[in-house]
Amino acid sequence: MQMTVLYVKIIKYAYMNSPGHARLFRGLNMSVSVFFACLLCRLLRAMARLLHRGGTAMPGRFALKVCPGLLKVLAKDVSTVAITGTNGKTTSARMVEEAFKEAGFDYFANRSGANLISGITTEFVLNASLTGKPRKKYAVIECDEAAARRVFGELQPKAVLVTNLFRDQLDRYGEVTHTLENIREGLKKTPDTVLCLNADCSLTSSLSLDLPNRCVFYGIDGTAAKNHRKPEISDATHCIRCKTEYEYEYITYGHLGGFYCPKCGYSRHSADVAVTDVAERTADGSAVVMNIRGDRQAVTINLPAVYNIYNAAGALTAATEMGVDVQTAIMALSQFKCGFGRMEKFDLGGRGARMMLIKNPAGANQVLEFLRDISDPFTLAVCLNDRSADGTDISWIWDAEFEELAGMDRRVKKVIVSGDRAADMQVRMKYAGVPEEKLSAETDYEKLLDDLQKRDEPVFIMPTYTAMLELREHLIKRCGGAEFWE
Repeated sequence: MQMTVLYVKIIKYAYMNSPGHARLFRGLNMSVSVFFACLLCRLLRAMARLLHRGGTAMPGRFALKVCPGLLKVLAKDVSTVAITGTNGKTTSARMVEEAFKEAGFDYFANRSGANLISGITTEFVLNASLTGKPRKKYAVIECDEAAARRVFGELQPKAVLVTNLFRDQLDRYGEVTHTLENIREGLKKTPDTVLCLNADCSLTSSLSLDLPNRCVFYGIDGTAAKNHRKPEISDATHCIRCKTEYEYEYITYGHLGGFYCPKCGYSRHSADVAVTDVAERTADGSAVVMNIRGDRQAVTINLPAVYNIYNAAGALTAATEMGVDVQTAIMALSQFKCGFGRMEKFDLGGRGARMMLIKNPAGANQVLEFLRDISDPFTLAVCLNDRSADGTDISWIWDAEFEELAGMDRRVKKVIVSGDRAADMQVRMKYAGVPEEKLSAETDYEKLLDDLQKRDEPVFIMPTYTAMLELREHLIKRCGGAEFWE
């Protein structure tokens, strides 16, 4: 390791002090930097895997110290689709990946969820030769919203899918408009990229107002929306152009829906890929009708909940913009298997367990809506952490509508809270109206799983990000399954 650090210092010094006037040497120096950066990245990745670590971000971080422009070099000849937004990035990316696989595309993806520039760089290194030549033609890249400011300019993606924007991790992202600006600044560096935008999100769709990029919109039409009331909790109450309060023809959830400004006229854009009817929603999936650029198609989505209908429509939009045939993309949605922690199933207990990641009020409310539609009695485990990857501010749990659980009292057999902030979640559940006799806390994950293993009813687990990673390790040891990076 000491020799590795020495090599890093030597190469970085040589790179930073190359003669600016010698074009030939400057080119040679970049080639050398790329070679050693890729070599170092691969060595560190191999060491991480030997130690049973993910090795997803750290190798790329060191590689970028050797060659700061490495990602731009490696991405130059790769046709990339990037997915960003607050909720649904991982699921949407995996749906696009499934479409690529069905279409026979030669691709790679950062399926581990390492979506900062370091993790993305690692994936590009692993799919290139030591000289930087790509081994595969396509890439499906999930990108963190804050990282988009830098990453998009480096990737120059063919298409970018922006799922939605909600208040999330205020300690890291700040206000939701700041997140929007990060994405906008990144897209300004890639004017030839096709933007696949959620028409129902007033924030996301506003990217079309001042960017020269071609935009394609997707969304859920009012004919498929069952909710026509004004949103109770909204992260975008006022017009982004003139600050007048929005009116709504309908909403789906949060601030998504048929918004319009009564003063300046800014409103929901008509969707090129529109969900026009939801024929059936079950605990395992949805059957919908989509109008895909004027062509009416029945689509089966192999995941439940409204937010996954959005993910499916966005993924189909992005995949077809990348060249996937429409019927192939539809087939991919019907056989798609969820990403880790996102509606993921485990053979635990008498009826199995499903893990559903939560990280903000909008996401939690959608999971609660899914639970409201479950007809059978169930046990719920909620695991709350407040580490940097989760967001250290947990005040959002008071905005999430956990009061919904009180209305499910006859079906909720048990609520168990866990994680670093289990005590805070226990208080939240108490004020939400969960009966004391049904509420307990268990911070030892093995004991928690022992309890859940004994359950005869379905089990649902709602963890925040780091709690999901930790609990999932215990689950795959007990029930089997792939590591999160696989």
